[in-house]
Amino acid sequence: MNRQAQAAVLFLTGGAILHAGLTDLYLRYVKAALRPLLLAAGVVLMATAIATLWYDRRERRTQPDAHPDSDPRPHAHAHREPGVAWLMTLPLLALVLVAPPALGSYSAMRTGTALQKQPWGFADLPEGDPVRLSLVDYAGRAAYDHGRSLDDRRIRTAGFLAMGGDGTPYLVRMALSCCAADAQPVKIGLTGHTPTVLRPDTWLEVTGTYTGKRTKDPVNGGVVPFLDVTEAKPIKAPRDPYDESWNG
Repeated sequence: MNRQAQAAVLFLTGGAILHAGLTDLYLRYVKAALRPLLLAAGVVLMATAIATLWYDRRERRTQPDAHPDSDPRPHAHAHREPGVAWLMTLPLLALVLVAPPALGSYSAMRTGTALQKQPWGFADLPEGDPVRLSLVDYAGRAAYDHGRSLDDRRIRTAGFLAMGGDGTPYLVRMALSCCAADAQPVKIGLTGHTPTVLRPDTWLEVTGTYTGKRTKDPVNGGVVPFLDVTEAKPIKAPRDPYDESWNG
């Protein structure tokens, strides 16, 4: 691939990254906090492509004509690069045109829970009844504080539904440290008044209370606490499907 083609691929790559960063598409790949770096990377790649084309054009203008005797072969010409190199642009088009789905129940039930390290402590619960907590926050309190910080409060949280091999329903959020490649599930089991029709990957908002029931994750033996559900309703998937509050 010649310099002009390389610049074109660089420009398209930068444009695809900018497109992802300026829309919600980037949330399928990295955590929201990395958006400024993603936008900066796109700008740098596009600027590099433009600079490459400019320098290439300047070299062509300033390069002296070759002496007729410099190449004894008549009609000498540069070798053409194989056209297959342009197939490198197909992943870029896929990035722009196709939004990959967020990781769901299939990945969650085949990956061990991220809830394996006890947090340093727990802040006081905010006011309100029910109190809204992230699924990761509730799971940590239920697993390692044995419900003490929950103070007999009604809890409202949300996540997508996954089914265990024994039919147990779990509410799950995929927790990110950096990007989707390192995502791990945080799971809570559901007991009590669960919906009669349970479809994996359905997003639910559930209200309930702490229960001491827990189990071990069959994949890595991590703690999986439960929530005693009093109310559950389907909701629309959030704009950002991943939970970024996890610092494990």
